[in-house]
Amino acid sequence: MDDADGLRIVEALLFASQEPLPAQRIAEVVGCDKKEAARLVRALGERYDEEGRAVAVEEVAGAFQIRTRPDLAPWVRKLFAARPAKLSRAALETLAIVAYRQPVTRPDVEKIRGVDCGAVLGTLLERRLVKIMGRMDIPGRPIIYGTTREFLELFGLKDLSQLPTLREFAPPAGGHARPDAEGETDRTQEGKPDEGQGGTQAREEVEGTLTPEGEGPEDGELDADGG
Repeated sequence: MDDADGLRIVEALLFASQEPLPAQRIAEVVGCDKKEAARLVRALGERYDEEGRAVAVEEVAGAFQIRTRPDLAPWVRKLFAARPAKLSRAALETLAIVAYRQPVTRPDVEKIRGVDCGAVLGTLLERRLVKIMGRMDIPGRPIIYGTTREFLELFGLKDLSQLPTLREFAPPAGGHARPDAEGETDRTQEGKPDEGQGGTQAREEVEGTLTPEGEGPEDGELDADGG
């Protein structure tokens, strides 16, 4: 099979798939090794870029997908005649805390936000942006949360290592960073998560206390709104 045929096959697979395709899965279908499959996918992406196509091949959540380019989003939204799904500010704040501090418990999230986060976590669970990773083996056995593959897909991230570091965020104009901001930044980078798992530091903190949990939260753990 020459490159021309390989590119056509890979293009058809990516076009037909409703979810991002891992290189390993593409290799199984095409009948080549994983390295060759990844090469063909990237070659297809380069061709799209050179030709200025309306779509691009992007690597998200450790897999590949054909996506429309961001500058064409207004027209795509008109096609579907629907407003894009949006997250509330509370949901975005909670999701950011989970993403940077995972694995993290609900009390930890609430300590940072200063308000009850049960309903918000319930919403994020329903949207499959957050998942239950297990429970801590301490009194009360609080649930531990982390982000999902859908989270990576939504934000177009290859893995959690692509999350912007806190150093990339400047304080508001005329505002001041919190006194402990610098120390917190350093801690966050040291424990920065990778490949969908919690940060190294966070994992060490719960190592030996994490109990795999195949079921959802017990009654009373989340409020009536799914939190």
